[in-house]
Amino acid sequence: MSSFLRGLLVLIAVAGLFGQAAIADDPAPAADKQTAEKEPPDKLVKLNPAGTVMLDLKGKRVLLKTKVVQREALLEFFCCLSQTMEHESIVSLDAKAMMVHAALLRIGAKPGHPVRFDPEYEAPAGQKIDIFVQWRDKKNTLHRVPAQDWVQRVTRRFYAVSMKQLPTDLKIPAESELRYDDFAKELLWFGPMTVEEKRRMLGWSKDKNYQAAIEKFYKDSQPQKIDVDWVFAGSQFVREEPGGPEYYLAEEGQIISVANFSSSIIDVAMRSSDAEANLLFEAATDQIPPLGTEVTIELIPAKEKKATETKSSKPDAEPKKKPPAK
Repeated sequence: MSSFLRGLLVLIAVAGLFGQAAIADDPAPAADKQTAEKEPPDKLVKLNPAGTVMLDLKGKRVLLKTKVVQREALLEFFCCLSQTMEHESIVSLDAKAMMVHAALLRIGAKPGHPVRFDPEYEAPAGQKIDIFVQWRDKKNTLHRVPAQDWVQRVTRRFYAVSMKQLPTDLKIPAESELRYDDFAKELLWFGPMTVEEKRRMLGWSKDKNYQAAIEKFYKDSQPQKIDVDWVFAGSQFVREEPGGPEYYLAEEGQIISVANFSSSIIDVAMRSSDAEANLLFEAATDQIPPLGTEVTIELIPAKEKKATETKSSKPDAEPKKKPPAK
Protein backbone atom coordinates (compact mmCIF):
# COMPACT_ATOMS: atom_id res chain seq x y z
CA MET A 1 0.00 0.00 0.00
CA SER A 2 1.34 3.46 -0.90
CA SER A 3 2.30 5.97 1.79
CA PHE A 4 -0.46 8.25 0.46
CA LEU A 5 -3.17 5.63 1.07
CA ARG A 6 -1.73 4.83 4.44
CA GLY A 7 -1.87 8.47 5.40
CA LEU A 8 -5.42 8.66 4.09
CA LEU A 9 -6.45 5.73 6.28
CA VAL A 10 -5.05 7.54 9.29
CA LEU A 11 -6.96 10.69 8.43
CA ILE A 12 -10.19 8.74 7.95
CA ALA A 13 -9.68 7.05 11.31
CA VAL A 14 -9.54 10.39 13.13
CA ALA A 15 -11.75 12.50 10.88
CA GLY A 16 -14.58 12.44 13.41
CA LEU A 17 -12.28 13.65 16.16
CA PHE A 18 -11.01 16.52 14.02
CA GLY A 19 -14.55 17.66 13.41
CA GLN A 20 -15.64 17.30 17.02
CA ALA A 21 -12.59 19.12 18.33
CA ALA A 22 -12.96 21.99 15.88
CA ILE A 23 -16.63 22.48 16.77
CA ALA A 24 -15.98 22.28 20.49
CA ASP A 25 -13.19 24.86 20.37
CA ASP A 26 -14.83 27.22 17.86
CA PRO A 27 -16.55 30.03 19.76
CA ALA A 28 -17.93 31.71 16.62
CA PRO A 29 -21.72 32.09 16.39
CA ALA A 30 -23.61 30.30 13.61
CA ALA A 31 -23.65 33.42 11.39
CA ASP A 32 -19.87 33.54 11.43
CA LYS A 33 -19.26 29.87 10.70
CA GLN A 34 -18.19 30.49 7.10
CA THR A 35 -15.57 33.03 8.17
CA ALA A 36 -14.38 30.73 10.97
CA GLU A 37 -13.84 27.89 8.51
CA LYS A 38 -11.68 30.09 6.29
CA GLU A 39 -9.69 31.44 9.22
CA PRO A 40 -9.35 28.82 12.00
CA PRO A 41 -9.60 30.32 15.50
CA ASP A 42 -6.31 31.03 17.24
CA LYS A 43 -6.76 28.07 19.59
CA LEU A 44 -5.25 24.69 20.23
CA VAL A 45 -7.37 21.83 18.89
CA LYS A 46 -7.48 18.76 21.13
CA LEU A 47 -7.34 15.51 19.21
CA ASN A 48 -8.06 13.23 22.15
CA PRO A 49 -10.08 13.59 25.34
CA ALA A 50 -6.95 13.82 27.51
CA GLY A 51 -5.60 16.70 25.41
CA THR A 52 -2.20 15.07 25.09
CA VAL A 53 -2.12 15.58 21.31
CA MET A 54 -3.05 19.06 20.13
CA LEU A 55 -2.95 21.07 16.93
CA ASP A 56 -1.89 24.66 16.56
CA LEU A 57 -3.31 25.22 13.08
CA LYS A 58 -2.27 28.85 12.86
CA GLY A 59 1.27 28.18 14.08
CA LYS A 60 1.61 24.95 12.06
CA ARG A 61 2.63 22.94 15.14
CA VAL A 62 1.71 19.65 16.76
CA LEU A 63 1.95 19.71 20.56
CA LEU A 64 2.43 16.57 22.63
CA LYS A 65 1.84 16.61 26.38
CA THR A 66 4.41 14.22 27.87
CA LYS A 67 6.30 13.59 31.08
CA VAL A 68 9.95 12.82 31.87
CA VAL A 69 10.54 9.10 32.51
CA GLN A 70 14.34 8.78 32.12
CA ARG A 71 17.32 11.05 32.78
CA GLU A 72 20.32 8.67 32.78
CA ALA A 73 19.54 5.97 30.23
CA LEU A 74 21.10 4.73 27.03
CA LEU A 75 18.50 5.72 24.48
CA GLU A 76 16.55 4.15 21.65
CA PHE A 77 13.82 6.80 21.78
CA PHE A 78 13.25 10.41 22.66
CA CYS A 79 9.51 9.84 23.09
CA CYS A 80 7.57 6.59 23.40
CA LEU A 81 3.98 5.73 24.22
CA SER A 82 3.11 5.21 27.88
CA GLN A 83 3.70 1.70 29.27
CA THR A 84 5.91 0.63 26.37
CA MET A 85 9.64 1.50 26.25
CA GLU A 86 10.03 3.95 29.14
CA HIS A 87 13.32 2.32 30.21
CA GLU A 88 15.02 3.64 27.05
CA SER A 89 13.14 6.89 26.34
CA ILE A 90 13.37 10.36 27.89
CA VAL A 91 9.64 11.14 27.82
CA SER A 92 6.42 9.16 27.36
CA LEU A 93 3.11 10.10 25.77
CA ASP A 94 -0.35 8.85 26.79
CA ALA A 95 -2.11 8.77 23.40
CA LYS A 96 -2.61 6.79 20.21
CA ALA A 97 0.30 6.91 17.76
CA MET A 98 -2.12 7.45 14.85
CA MET A 99 -3.11 10.77 16.39
CA VAL A 100 0.45 12.05 16.08
CA HIS A 101 0.72 10.91 12.46
CA ALA A 102 -2.64 12.41 11.54
CA ALA A 103 -1.83 15.70 13.27
CA LEU A 104 1.39 16.04 11.28
CA LEU A 105 -0.50 15.36 8.05
CA ARG A 106 -3.12 17.96 9.02
CA ILE A 107 -0.52 20.74 9.16
CA GLY A 108 0.99 19.71 5.84
CA ALA A 109 3.98 17.60 6.89
CA LYS A 110 5.06 15.13 4.21
CA PRO A 111 5.93 11.58 5.29
CA GLY A 112 8.72 9.69 3.57
CA HIS A 113 9.57 6.13 4.51
CA PRO A 114 10.95 4.37 7.60
CA VAL A 115 14.39 2.79 7.71
CA ARG A 116 14.99 -0.04 5.26
CA PHE A 117 17.41 -2.91 5.79
CA ASP A 118 16.65 -5.14 2.82
CA PRO A 119 18.26 -5.56 0.32
CA GLU A 120 20.59 -2.97 1.86
CA TYR A 121 20.45 -0.22 4.45
CA GLU A 122 18.53 2.94 3.56
CA ALA A 123 18.19 5.72 6.11
CA PRO A 124 14.75 6.98 7.17
CA ALA A 125 13.44 9.75 4.94
CA GLY A 126 10.72 12.39 5.03
CA GLN A 127 10.19 16.05 5.77
CA LYS A 128 12.50 17.42 8.45
CA ILE A 129 10.72 18.01 11.76
CA ASP A 130 12.10 20.62 14.14
CA ILE A 131 11.48 19.48 17.71
CA PHE A 132 11.43 21.69 20.81
CA VAL A 133 10.63 20.94 24.46
CA GLN A 134 8.89 23.26 26.91
CA TRP A 135 8.60 22.85 30.68
CA ARG A 136 8.33 24.87 33.88
CA ASP A 137 10.78 24.57 36.75
CA LYS A 138 10.01 24.70 40.47
CA LYS A 139 9.86 28.51 40.30
CA ASN A 140 7.29 28.25 37.49
CA THR A 141 9.79 29.67 35.00
CA LEU A 142 9.06 28.52 31.45
CA HIS A 143 11.93 26.95 29.49
CA ARG A 144 12.06 26.13 25.78
CA VAL A 145 15.03 24.43 24.10
CA PRO A 146 15.69 22.23 21.05
CA ALA A 147 15.15 18.56 21.82
CA GLN A 148 18.75 17.94 20.74
CA ASP A 149 19.85 19.57 24.02
CA TRP A 150 18.52 16.53 25.89
CA VAL A 151 20.35 13.92 23.79
CA GLN A 152 24.10 13.38 23.56
CA ARG A 153 26.54 10.94 22.03
CA VAL A 154 27.24 7.98 24.28
CA THR A 155 30.06 8.67 26.74
CA ARG A 156 29.65 5.60 28.96
CA ARG A 157 31.65 3.30 26.72
CA PHE A 158 35.23 2.13 26.21
CA TYR A 159 37.71 4.29 24.31
CA ALA A 160 40.80 2.64 22.83
CA VAL A 161 44.11 3.78 21.35
CA SER A 162 46.54 1.37 19.70
CA MET A 163 49.84 1.14 21.57
CA LYS A 164 52.40 -1.61 20.91
CA GLN A 165 53.77 -1.37 24.43
CA LEU A 166 53.53 0.82 27.48
CA PRO A 167 56.20 3.47 28.07
CA THR A 168 58.98 2.29 30.36
CA ASP A 169 58.36 5.16 32.79
CA LEU A 170 54.62 4.43 33.11
CA LYS A 171 53.16 2.65 36.13
CA ILE A 172 49.35 2.51 36.11
CA PRO A 173 47.91 2.40 39.65
CA ALA A 174 45.71 -0.65 40.28
CA GLU A 175 42.76 1.53 41.31
CA SER A 176 42.86 3.57 38.06
CA GLU A 177 40.20 3.23 35.33
CA LEU A 178 43.03 3.33 32.79
CA ARG A 179 43.85 -0.13 31.47
CA TYR A 180 46.20 -1.76 28.98
CA ASP A 181 45.07 -4.78 26.91
CA ASP A 182 48.29 -6.68 26.29
CA PHE A 183 46.57 -9.03 23.81
CA ALA A 184 44.98 -6.33 21.63
CA LYS A 185 47.86 -3.91 22.28
CA GLU A 186 45.47 -1.10 23.22
CA LEU A 187 45.32 1.49 25.96
CA LEU A 188 41.73 1.64 27.27
CA TRP A 189 39.58 4.15 29.11
CA PHE A 190 35.90 3.94 30.10
CA GLY A 191 33.45 6.83 30.34
CA PRO A 192 33.89 10.61 30.38
CA MET A 193 37.27 11.83 31.62
CA THR A 194 37.43 14.85 33.93
CA VAL A 195 40.02 17.62 33.71
CA GLU A 196 41.51 16.45 37.01
CA GLU A 197 41.81 12.86 35.79
CA LYS A 198 43.49 14.02 32.60
CA ARG A 199 45.95 16.20 34.51
CA ARG A 200 46.84 13.40 36.89
CA MET A 201 47.37 10.78 34.15
CA LEU A 202 49.45 13.11 31.99
CA GLY A 203 51.88 13.26 34.90
CA TRP A 204 52.43 9.50 34.89
CA SER A 205 54.62 9.46 31.77
CA LYS A 206 56.40 11.89 29.47
CA ASP A 207 56.08 9.56 26.45
CA LYS A 208 54.59 11.53 23.52
CA ASN A 209 52.37 8.69 22.28
CA TYR A 210 51.00 8.14 25.76
CA GLN A 211 50.36 11.84 26.27
CA ALA A 212 48.54 12.01 22.91
CA ALA A 213 46.39 9.01 23.90
CA ILE A 214 45.30 10.67 27.15
CA GLU A 215 44.46 13.90 25.32
CA LYS A 216 42.41 11.90 22.81
CA PHE A 217 40.56 10.05 25.56
CA TYR A 218 39.67 13.36 27.16
CA LYS A 219 38.49 14.99 23.94
CA ASP A 220 36.50 12.01 22.64
CA SER A 221 34.80 11.30 25.97
CA GLN A 222 33.31 14.77 26.45
CA PRO A 223 29.53 15.04 25.97
CA GLN A 224 28.49 16.02 22.44
CA LYS A 225 24.92 16.98 21.59
CA ILE A 226 23.12 15.02 18.90
CA ASP A 227 23.93 16.72 15.59
CA VAL A 228 21.44 15.15 13.18
CA ASP A 229 17.91 15.97 12.01
CA TRP A 230 14.66 14.18 12.75
CA VAL A 231 12.43 13.31 9.79
CA PHE A 232 8.77 12.31 9.37
CA ALA A 233 9.36 8.67 8.43
CA GLY A 234 5.70 7.78 8.96
CA SER A 235 5.95 4.24 10.39
CA GLN A 236 3.94 1.67 8.40
CA PHE A 237 0.85 -0.52 8.29
CA VAL A 238 1.32 -4.28 8.63
CA ARG A 239 -0.75 -7.47 8.75
CA GLU A 240 -0.12 -10.25 11.24
CA GLU A 241 -1.30 -12.75 8.63
CA PRO A 242 -2.16 -12.63 4.92
CA GLY A 243 -5.62 -11.16 4.41
CA GLY A 244 -5.84 -10.14 8.06
CA PRO A 245 -6.59 -6.62 9.31
CA GLU A 246 -3.92 -3.97 9.07
CA TYR A 247 -2.63 -2.18 12.11
CA TYR A 248 -0.39 0.84 12.54
CA LEU A 249 3.00 -0.40 13.70
CA ALA A 250 3.85 2.71 15.73
CA GLU A 251 1.09 1.75 18.19
CA GLU A 252 3.78 -0.46 19.73
CA GLY A 253 5.23 2.77 21.13
CA GLN A 254 7.77 4.21 18.66
CA ILE A 255 6.94 7.94 18.41
CA ILE A 256 10.32 9.75 18.18
CA SER A 257 13.40 7.56 17.80
CA VAL A 258 17.14 8.05 18.11
CA ALA A 259 17.82 4.49 16.95
CA ASN A 260 16.41 3.32 13.62
CA PHE A 261 13.10 1.44 13.79
CA SER A 262 10.87 0.66 10.82
CA SER A 263 7.92 1.35 13.13
CA SER A 264 8.92 4.92 14.12
CA ILE A 265 6.81 7.92 13.19
CA ILE A 266 9.78 10.29 13.53
CA ASP A 267 13.33 8.97 13.24
CA VAL A 268 16.89 10.28 12.95
CA ALA A 269 18.10 10.73 9.38
CA MET A 270 21.23 8.64 9.87
CA ARG A 271 22.34 5.08 10.52
CA SER A 272 21.74 4.49 14.23
CA SER A 273 21.85 0.99 15.69
CA ASP A 274 19.20 -0.38 18.04
CA ALA A 275 21.61 -3.06 19.30
CA GLU A 276 22.28 -2.43 23.00
CA ALA A 277 26.04 -2.79 22.64
CA ASN A 278 26.11 -0.27 19.79
CA LEU A 279 23.64 2.38 20.91
CA LEU A 280 24.92 5.81 19.88
CA PHE A 281 23.01 8.14 22.20
CA GLU A 282 22.28 8.68 25.86
CA ALA A 283 20.28 11.14 27.95
CA ALA A 284 22.05 14.42 28.68
CA THR A 285 21.22 14.15 32.38
CA ASP A 286 22.24 17.64 33.50
CA GLN A 287 19.97 19.23 30.86
CA ILE A 288 16.80 17.27 31.70
CA PRO A 289 14.34 18.32 34.44
CA PRO A 290 13.36 15.92 37.26
CA LEU A 291 11.49 12.69 36.67
CA GLY A 292 7.75 13.25 36.34
CA THR A 293 8.10 16.79 35.02
CA GLU A 294 5.37 17.64 32.50
CA VAL A 295 6.92 18.49 29.14
CA THR A 296 5.28 19.85 26.00
CA ILE A 297 6.93 18.67 22.79
CA GLU A 298 6.54 20.93 19.77
CA LEU A 299 6.71 19.27 16.35
CA ILE A 300 7.24 21.84 13.61
CA PRO A 301 7.65 20.79 9.96
CA ALA A 302 10.71 22.59 8.64
CA LYS A 303 10.25 24.72 5.57
CA GLU A 304 11.57 22.97 2.51
CA LYS A 305 14.46 24.68 0.79
CA LYS A 306 13.62 26.07 -2.61
CA ALA A 307 15.79 25.24 -5.57
CA THR A 308 18.41 27.89 -6.15
CA GLU A 309 17.12 30.29 -8.69
CA THR A 310 19.26 30.67 -11.79
CA LYS A 311 20.67 34.13 -12.02
CA SER A 312 19.70 35.94 -15.19
CA SER A 313 22.67 36.52 -17.38
CA LYS A 314 23.74 40.11 -17.62
CA PRO A 315 26.19 41.62 -20.09
CA ASP A 316 29.50 42.63 -18.61
CA ALA A 317 29.03 46.09 -19.98
CA GLU A 318 26.32 48.02 -21.75
CA PRO A 319 26.48 47.64 -25.53
CA LYS A 320 28.13 50.47 -27.27
CA LYS A 321 25.74 52.81 -29.00
CA LYS A 322 26.05 52.93 -32.75
CA PRO A 323 27.15 56.28 -34.08
CA PRO A 324 24.33 58.24 -35.69
CA ALA A 325 24.00 57.76 -39.44
CA LYS A 326 25.45 60.60 -41.47
